[in-house]
Amino acid sequence: MVRERIHEHLDEFVDGVEAWRIARSIDYNLIHAHYWLSGVAALTLKARWSVPILQMFHTLGRLKNRAARSAAELEPQVRLDAEVRIVGAADRIVAANVVERAQLLADYGARAAQIATIPCGVDTDLFTPGDRAEARRRLDLDNRPVLLWVGRIAPIKGLDTLLDAVARLRAAGQESRLLIVGGEADDPANGHEASLRQRITRLSLEQSVRFIGPQPQSVLPTYYVAADVTVLPSYYESFGMVALEAMACGSPVIASRVGGLVTTVRDGVTGFLVPEGDVAALAERIGSLTADADLRWRVGREGVRWAAQHRWPCVAEAVCREYASLEERAEAHLAAARCRE
Repeated sequence: MVRERIHEHLDEFVDGVEAWRIARSIDYNLIHAHYWLSGVAALTLKARWSVPILQMFHTLGRLKNRAARSAAELEPQVRLDAEVRIVGAADRIVAANVVERAQLLADYGARAAQIATIPCGVDTDLFTPGDRAEARRRLDLDNRPVLLWVGRIAPIKGLDTLLDAVARLRAAGQESRLLIVGGEADDPANGHEASLRQRITRLSLEQSVRFIGPQPQSVLPTYYVAADVTVLPSYYESFGMVALEAMACGSPVIASRVGGLVTTVRDGVTGFLVPEGDVAALAERIGSLTADADLRWRVGREGVRWAAQHRWPCVAEAVCREYASLEERAEAHLAAARCRE
């Protein structure tokens, strides 16, 4: 089922949740909903169960629409309307950063006291620095600088800009290898991956770009460790989990100066920010970073330190405190969710 049709089946999902609860004689004390679809389901369950909602959106439809490159990329009105309803009904809302918090206040009419700012978390036991030479050997990579892109293949992710930047560097005599890790866009019929492959052919990058396809979480660290640079050329990101995973592995990050990336990536410290869609700026930054091993090492080291502040125990403690603010019995779980050094 394509993502755009999921909302048509939310009543079935809610009925399934209720049947599961009744069969096991469970009474829930609160609902923690992620993304707008779960938020819609939570509204119905809140009315049935008379319990509070803690909502996290992860992305916001209005913001995605502002970054859309074509009409085909626009989020549907049903999502935009639902997000407004969810904001109005949620007892607490989690924003991943101050940028998203400001967007919720300005664009959705959220109340300041309603929002808690808690970053996304990263598993630093899984995403951790490793042996770069061994990682490159396992991936059968040569000595060319390796650029890594990870994500859902969609126009909003900015791969067109990155391909143009790679071509610009190649024309200047700076060879590199770009690894694209991720699957086809949600609707394969939209042909975005096909258009990217056509662009690669037009730019004569067939020997410089490799489509890897989707990879399990357990394998992703090998790619991050092997890469000289991880690039996020997106036109919109609410947070940028790929940047955080890359930093946890010690991979320097170059990202667009958009959305939550401006807080996830500390410009000049854990990575570098460039204007979105600016091929020249992106190419210049990639070229300078791949040419400077000492700079990559310093930036990678700082990235590991920064990512450690986002490890799951720290995020879990913050979330558990939100649970406790809505349901006093959740206080008992705080001891197990402490953020320890």
